[in-house]
Amino acid sequence: MTETLYGADDLTHLEGLDAVRKRPGMYIGSTDSRGVNHLVNEILDNSTDEGVAGHATRVVVTLHADGSVQVDDDGRGIPTDVHAKSGLSGVELVLTRLHAGGKFGGSGYKTSGGLHGVGASAVNALARRFDVTVRRAGKIHEMSFEYGVPGVFDGPGPTARFTPQAGLRVIGKLKAGQPTGTSIRYWHDPRYFETGAALDLEAVRAKVRNTAFLVPTVTYVLRHADGEDVNHFPNGLVDMVDYLTPDGDKPVCGTVVIEGTGTYRENAADENGVMQSNVERKAEIEVALRWGTGYDRTVECFANTIRNVHGGTHRKGFERAVTRALVDAIRNTRGLLRPKEEPPVLDDVLEGMTAVVHVRIPEPQFTSQTKDELSTAGITRVIQAVVEQHLRAWVDGRKTKTEARTILQKIVDAGRVRLVQKQQKDAARRKTALEGAAMPAKLVDCRSTGVQRSELFIVEGDSALGTARLARSSEYQALLPIRGKILNVQKANLQQVLDNVECSAIVQVLGAGSGRTFDLGAMRYGRILIMADADVDGSHIRTLLITLFAKYMRPAIEAGRLYAAMPPLHKITTKGREPRTIYTYTQAEMTNTVARLEKAGKQVVTPIPRFKGLGEMDADELWETTMNPGTRSVRRITLDDVDEAERVLELLMGDAVPPRRSWLIDSAGRVDRDTIDA
Repeated sequence: MTETLYGADDLTHLEGLDAVRKRPGMYIGSTDSRGVNHLVNEILDNSTDEGVAGHATRVVVTLHADGSVQVDDDGRGIPTDVHAKSGLSGVELVLTRLHAGGKFGGSGYKTSGGLHGVGASAVNALARRFDVTVRRAGKIHEMSFEYGVPGVFDGPGPTARFTPQAGLRVIGKLKAGQPTGTSIRYWHDPRYFETGAALDLEAVRAKVRNTAFLVPTVTYVLRHADGEDVNHFPNGLVDMVDYLTPDGDKPVCGTVVIEGTGTYRENAADENGVMQSNVERKAEIEVALRWGTGYDRTVECFANTIRNVHGGTHRKGFERAVTRALVDAIRNTRGLLRPKEEPPVLDDVLEGMTAVVHVRIPEPQFTSQTKDELSTAGITRVIQAVVEQHLRAWVDGRKTKTEARTILQKIVDAGRVRLVQKQQKDAARRKTALEGAAMPAKLVDCRSTGVQRSELFIVEGDSALGTARLARSSEYQALLPIRGKILNVQKANLQQVLDNVECSAIVQVLGAGSGRTFDLGAMRYGRILIMADADVDGSHIRTLLITLFAKYMRPAIEAGRLYAAMPPLHKITTKGREPRTIYTYTQAEMTNTVARLEKAGKQVVTPIPRFKGLGEMDADELWETTMNPGTRSVRRITLDDVDEAERVLELLMGDAVPPRRSWLIDSAGRVDRDTIDA
């Protein structure tokens, strides 16, 4: 086995801009079209920092036909004097050295979008040609680069002949009234990007427009092949909220503007590069938010004018603040929450909200060079305190209390809808699991697999099950016992129905689903027979089961496949050599039958027994009277008048008590008190 030698000579040290060219994705996020657009952002952000610092009032971005990008501003201009330590002019230093600039704790910028100091130099490293013009100190300075090397081009464009030459050139003097500032134009090198990667005009438009919203004192102009876009929004974030609000989403309240400052502490290096602990920082907070009638939520976050696509610590603080302030207000406002009702959560608070969160802090920390997410830890507490304090005052304010109450009610309603939707999802999951589950252990199934002849008896009680099990024809008759009275589904939702043991067992055994997904063709039995005792409780159980089928399995009724078995109430036996047995189903029928027999000279065995339940019958009696298709009496449940059936079911089984009470009082005269067992 040959040993591979590994020594110091195998190590590579990339100097200057070579590191950017070797791994461009580390510095600009990606090498697709997003990376090409990120180059524009880096140059534009430098001009924006001049505007935020109060030194620039106009920034112009030009997308030239040859693919180059030019950014002009009327700021102070990049420093042109010689840097003592490096011996380079300020222009060459910031454009050829990584981590060089005026944003590392010096006095150049109070706050800025730059942290890493590689923005402009990274663009220079990935450009075939990079030109910079600086108007400063009464002079016009110029410098060009080819792949990061300073020099002079003898003509326009990146294909002109290039001669390396160090140093910043003075090409003229500033005329009276001519503004200072910086102009940068570059041509990116396609070799460092994926095939087809190109500048996205709409992405540049969005970047320029967003920056104009965040810096209302600066006018941003975007020039391109289709014309010129002028962006100036003197109302700042208020204008941005108007722009971001979805079309057709009408405002429920006015735009709430929150501004404030706060301090936090973090470890930071001083001007000499020595790390200091517990350094106090000042943060400036600016938030604008508004609720609309819609359901979409838009929360855009920015740090020092840089859009943070993935939010970060400032969004976390904002969300904590709005949740705590508004949920506390809901709890403390009478009439909003019902007793024992769950309070709203963040999603409810954000429903219909359009918000912009902007923080300005010194030396912001991001999770990457692309600055998609702010990671400065201390800002969470600062923004939470500022936003929470303002919202609490807004809720209690004399002029804003009414519209705040409207928003609190909207949040409560959103919470209720969320809970209902959750219950429906849970019910759907439960229902899917239920329909695919094994049959209940208490089912006594039949041997027949076809639905043409098969029958399912829903039997009241385990005692009746024992007799029915002996009486049935096991070839085609199945039995499912239920324990007492099932849930009144007219008063329950689907989740409660599926959570009920008896109801869920019926759905499982039939195998056809429930509600909208009920499939009559999948039903496992040709007929369903409700077999309950011939008493008041049995009638109630039949009514509850019919209600279940009518509400959740109506096609079975419409197809004429639901029946009520008719067990007898009395057993009349005659005396003599040839005794005869007659079963009757009502008190009147029993009385008339006895009278007819006695008139015919027959003696009747007395007292006449009355069946108190199915369990009192023996197997032969139950088979002959209730289960034998040749001799039994059954009632088919129909829906001839659907509207009337629904009205009666709602009257007898629904939530509204007063109509039912009135019906009972009005119908009391129809009761034959002599037939009531007391």
